[in-house]
Amino acid sequence: MARAITEIEEEIRSLGDDDKARLLRLLLEDLEGPTDPDAERLWLAEIQQRSHELDSGLVTPVPADQVFANARDALPRR
Repeated sequence: MARAITEIEEEIRSLGDDDKARLLRLLLEDLEGPTDPDAERLWLAEIQQRSHELDSGLVTPVPADQVFANARDALPRR
């Protein structure tokens, strides 16, 4: 018979931070499926392209505080 989820939760809470992080990574990998083997190469290419655009002046960087202010302004008011 399968253990109750509450038992598993209690056991997880008793783990150290390193073991919790390892378990979380394993669970996320299981949910997301296999990693795209080209992902690292594609991210590196993206980083190099963006770096080139910044270095050559093709794009103008926007300060983080302005990006967050713009995002807040775009959200509906409550």
